[in-house]
Amino acid sequence: MSEIFGFPADREASSAAKVRALEALLIEKGILGSDSVDTVLRHFETVAGPFNGARIVARAWIDPAYKERLIKDTPAAIAELDLPVGMTGAEGEHMAAVANSADVHNLIICTLCSCYPWPVLGLPPYWYKDPVFRARGVREPRAVLREFGVTVPESKAVKVWDSSAQIRWFVVPERPANTEGMSEEALAALVTPESMMGVALVAAPHA
Repeated sequence: MSEIFGFPADREASSAAKVRALEALLIEKGILGSDSVDTVLRHFETVAGPFNGARIVARAWIDPAYKERLIKDTPAAIAELDLPVGMTGAEGEHMAAVANSADVHNLIICTLCSCYPWPVLGLPPYWYKDPVFRARGVREPRAVLREFGVTVPESKAVKVWDSSAQIRWFVVPERPANTEGMSEEALAALVTPESMMGVALVAAPHA
């Protein structure tokens, strides 16, 4: 994404090196335990992440009534599923879903910072926090989407949803073609974090 938003290509590697140095210093001073960061990382690898959002989307695809409940009262609909404890805490407060359709494409941004529904999408990608993405997503969402490879026809509306500490949005993407008869688990495997942010479409499975 460096070529889109104009930041140095090595920015993530540079930031990671600074984080490792800070972590080592905090451990040396006894502020962090040696396994503290690994514990947090394991949580986002196994408990809170886009695999939860993918399950929610797959259920919405196969169950129209569930999809209606998800859009109307997102936390209550999420609570219906057998998902890990803590889905409403730690950046999961006040989650709300919007659905793409033949008439509307939705894009999620956070103009103020990087508010993001961690329990269903995992940690936000680097570019999501970039000021250029946040500003251009509001001003010229169609252009930004084209740069991500998503061309939205003029006949379809683009709605931009601004996440905040009060509400954290995510997208139910359109179900791709040629998925009739697929299991809920197989459908969930098609869903990507980017599709639940609105910057990608869900690809149809290979024939």
